Amino acid sequence: MKTLKYYFLSIIFISVAVSAQENEIEEVKTGHINNNKFKQLYDEFSTPNMYRAASGAPGSSYYQQQADYKMDIVLDDKNARISGFETITYTNNSPDELKYLWVQLDQNKRAKDSKSPLIEGSGVRPVMRPGEFAAKFMKTPLERGFNIQQVSDTNGKSLSYTINRTMMRVELPKPMASGDKFSFSIKWWYNINNHVDEDGRSGYEFFEKDGNRAYVIAQFFPRMAVYSDVEGWQNSQFWGRDEFALPFGDYEVDITVPADHILDGTGVLVNRKEVFSKEMMQRYESAKRSYDKPVIIVSQDEAEEAEKGFSEKTKTWKLRAENVRDFGFATSRKFILDMMAVKIGGKDVMAVSLYPKEGNPLWEEWSTKAVASTLESYSRMTFDYPYHKAISVHAKSQGMEYPMICWNYGRPKEDGTYSDRVKYGMMGVIIHEVGHNFFPMIVNSDERQWTWMDEGLNTFVQYVAEQDFGKKYPDALSPQHENFPSDRGPAKLIVPYMGGNQDFIAPIMTKGLNTYQFGNNAYGKPATALNILRETVMGKDLFDYAFKEYSRRWMFKHPTPEDFFRTMEDASAFDLDWFWRGWFYTTDWVDIGVKDIKKFYVSSEPNTFIKDMAKERGANLKSLPPLVYMVEEGSEDFKDDMKTSTLFENSVPVKDYIMDNFTPEEQKTIKSPNFFYNITFEKPGGLVMPIIVEYTYADGTKKTETYPAQIWRFNDNEVTKAIASEKEIVNVIVDPKLETADIDTSNNSWPKEVKENDFEKFKNKVKG
Repeated sequence: MKTLKYYFLSIIFISVAVSAQENEIEEVKTGHINNNKFKQLYDEFSTPNMYRAASGAPGSSYYQQQADYKMDIVLDDKNARISGFETITYTNNSPDELKYLWVQLDQNKRAKDSKSPLIEGSGVRPVMRPGEFAAKFMKTPLERGFNIQQVSDTNGKSLSYTINRTMMRVELPKPMASGDKFSFSIKWWYNINNHVDEDGRSGYEFFEKDGNRAYVIAQFFPRMAVYSDVEGWQNSQFWGRDEFALPFGDYEVDITVPADHILDGTGVLVNRKEVFSKEMMQRYESAKRSYDKPVIIVSQDEAEEAEKGFSEKTKTWKLRAENVRDFGFATSRKFILDMMAVKIGGKDVMAVSLYPKEGNPLWEEWSTKAVASTLESYSRMTFDYPYHKAISVHAKSQGMEYPMICWNYGRPKEDGTYSDRVKYGMMGVIIHEVGHNFFPMIVNSDERQWTWMDEGLNTFVQYVAEQDFGKKYPDALSPQHENFPSDRGPAKLIVPYMGGNQDFIAPIMTKGLNTYQFGNNAYGKPATALNILRETVMGKDLFDYAFKEYSRRWMFKHPTPEDFFRTMEDASAFDLDWFWRGWFYTTDWVDIGVKDIKKFYVSSEPNTFIKDMAKERGANLKSLPPLVYMVEEGSEDFKDDMKTSTLFENSVPVKDYIMDNFTPEEQKTIKSPNFFYNITFEKPGGLVMPIIVEYTYADGTKKTETYPAQIWRFNDNEVTKAIASEKEIVNVIVDPKLETADIDTSNNSWPKEVKENDFEKFKNKVKG
């Protein structure tokens, strides 16, 4: 008589034969193309080389250029004009010969002949603010943009140059060989824009009541473009959205402003005793010893008195910075100034705030504390903050960052009151902009190309820092908030975007200028992706170690997305190609649910499946070896007493096997599950993600199981798990804590959760 083993083997052989016969009749199907979600990213990544290693670290021959600046700057407050004379010393550390240099002229974005307005195709909108309407249809373009008066070598001999919108090519007298240095000078001026009315990342705000301006000044000087191993000159035009790619260098900057102004900026103030009064110096010394409370250096009363003066005299503030990629400063006679010290890696760093009276009482209470807390959080997540200070400057409509200084919005009403929205918005933007000191001011990614590498990474750490801030300063939170109410980071906050209209969504790996929904694309989605990677996929310990490794490897260097992706895998032993591809290279979304659940019991009696097989093959059931039969609840083989019997009562072969193959001591540890389930999970969404499942048992206890994302590697649509349980499962929920940004939770529960629609909610509310 044939054995069951023979039947199993015969089934395999028959299926192979049938397949072969079908191929003889039908045309052979086209072979597979590797579109598997777990395909490695070799096609997307460039080949590692001596400049960038396969590990994601800088290669053995990694290089970067250096641009050092000496500048004399004069700010004409009466005419809102700035002029400068700068000398740039450029060092060619590349192995290449350079015939010319590229300089960025970002202020030309606002020039009369700027092309930036011409690329916008928004048309006439049904509703506009009066100022927006006037600017769009009625205003004559103002005199803005750089006026280049001179480009010369250090002997004053003119150099040939060509301006192409926001870029200037400077012709070299002779090619620069590897290792050469070349110094040249540029004399320039421009009319400063009103950043409140005209927009812009820097400029001035005019205060009509007292006739003063507060200046936040950046992109104010012609700056060297980056030359790198990745693409040579990064000379992409500045259209207004994408920010900046800049080389590191040392700065000596002397800034002349009205004598009654208070100024601060990038670098060490080397003539503090000349520009500070004796009282200010005494307060400054106190601030260097104050670690829990800001010390007022210039009070509100003193600032209000200065507002009336409009001094005709001038002061020159001298700032010196080493190894920074840019320079910014702020100045006004309206500024209040406070400072406190914060310990970072065993050294003192000064947290600083500059703000007019219009920012109080909010700014005096919270700005500098937010700066200090941010430095602590970011240093813990990356590396110790290397600079000696970090400055937060109040600017009505701004949130922008530069080395050691940033401008931030958040203004109370005229009576000094403010809403939670204003308070949390101000705290959040300070944390975000101060955090930019780390990304990209130190980890110096190319913002012009990869916006997410600074905004997304920074927004991710911002979320961590905001939660730290809420814990450190619980009195900063309103009574209804237990934690800081971050508006980006948690998975559930990105669901409306990822589940939105695909016609208006672009992959994260898209140049910022060309993305839809810029905030979600460059800030929200990458921040959420990294938060999910940290808290759900990798775990905090592995993620944090790898993230620190990336940050430290690329301090004061120019990383690419590949360097980040590779380092995160290299330092964690996590193969994450599936994650990078799904979240960063596609616009797929997450949707995982419970498709079906079948309950089974064990039986010693042959079930219908084996009976049919034996009948088909002419086999004698009595000759079969001892087997375990699975019976689905509700099937014709099912009997009610199976529910109340134990595993060993239902299946003698199992009991005999345990008795024959395990010692009495081992038998004490044997599990005896009485409930068996086939749980089928479906994935209507395109993104593969771990399946996080909460099982609830009849006794009320719960258990959460996480199945790694690789569970989808053979079937991208659905997978089935066999579950053996000693207790009956009464409820199954996928992603119970909303960790994966699942856009449709209607299929996440079994039994299926019936939710009221909006009309039913309204009707029941009215009834109540």
